[in-house]
Amino acid sequence: MRMVFSMRPRQLMRAGSLGVQVLLCSGCIMLLPLAAWAQQQTLLVLGDSLSAAHNIELEQGWVALLEQRLQQTQPDWQVINASISGETSSGGLTRLPELLQQHEPDLVLLELGANDGLRALPTRQLQNNLEAMIKQIRATPAEVLLLGMQIPDNYGPVYQQRFAAVYADLAEQYKLVLVPFLLDGVANRPELMQADGLHPKASAQSKILDNVWPSVQAQLKR
Repeated sequence: MRMVFSMRPRQLMRAGSLGVQVLLCSGCIMLLPLAAWAQQQTLLVLGDSLSAAHNIELEQGWVALLEQRLQQTQPDWQVINASISGETSSGGLTRLPELLQQHEPDLVLLELGANDGLRALPTRQLQNNLEAMIKQIRATPAEVLLLGMQIPDNYGPVYQQRFAAVYADLAEQYKLVLVPFLLDGVANRPELMQADGLHPKASAQSKILDNVWPSVQAQLKR
């Protein structure tokens, strides 16, 4: 018989000795699913179209490739992709509380800001939104991995520099692991980019994962 618990793993663990006693009284066979469930950890990706596999098959995206690699190397981790095409830092900030409550992640990959930059929104607004999200995540047991972005040259060097500095400044202030540019080695290669010049092709997704993977590994070992 398969047992279904109404509480999430952390809620079960937080129940303390009373929860363990109830399970023991119900029979030792129930300790096995509890132990396996309690070890499950969650990685949440909060991003935009770059993480939502825009215009390619979902299973070809770098987040899906990350999930596959984790299944091979860290099978106790599950991946939740909460990325939405067109998402801005303001939208991510609005959605974050519910995502944290629903998924109780252990690690959050924060990949937002590209759409803020493409709309030439004030960099101070981007920084404030990302900072608010970092603080919300840090208020839980979760760690934060910040995935940085850069914007095209036609936005001008001043805005480019201010935009890039947002990620570097937040990483330094909050002692975060930072991937300086998610599309490093991709954005400057037209053969890896879709016709819009903004979104990577399926053939570029493994390179994007390679950009992220060392930092993810470093976080998993903490």
